[in-house]
Amino acid sequence: MTEFNIIPLDQVDSAWVEELLDLVFGPERKNRTIYKVREGLAHLPALSFAAVDGDGYLVGSIQCWPVALTDPDGLAYPMILVGPVSVAPDHQDQGIGRALMAAVFGAMGVGEKLPLVLLGDPEYYGTRFGFTAERTGGWTLPGPYEQHRLLALARPDSLMPERGMLGPWRLS
Repeated sequence: MTEFNIIPLDQVDSAWVEELLDLVFGPERKNRTIYKVREGLAHLPALSFAAVDGDGYLVGSIQCWPVALTDPDGLAYPMILVGPVSVAPDHQDQGIGRALMAAVFGAMGVGEKLPLVLLGDPEYYGTRFGFTAERTGGWTLPGPYEQHRLLALARPDSLMPERGMLGPWRLS
């Protein structure tokens, strides 16, 4: 079992993060639909973290992004896109992914109202963190994806339309 520390992602060389993402998701990862959802955005530094081992090597990362669900009337509902969550293959199943998610939850603070959304494994993110597809069935993404993998975690009083397109959140 590797010992690791969670630190702000901006304290790690961005080239290392890109190498880790290529290792975990493959070099074609930037062609995936989720990249279109966050196109032209910078990750949110306060909600993005790295896991480094005792020797200072990057073994995991998580990034969060400002996105919005735009309803059919053109109203944008801000959300936070979680991911990618990446853990080096030789460090998986050691709690690093869970620790990275816990860091995001901790950084958000008590009473956070913005819903979290991600594209991921419902068994993993549902069982461990409470994400569900219950409210995302009428949502779309700008490209191909599996609907059952579009998950959200929101307070019951969060404003989230039944239908809409998920994309970058830009204040303009």
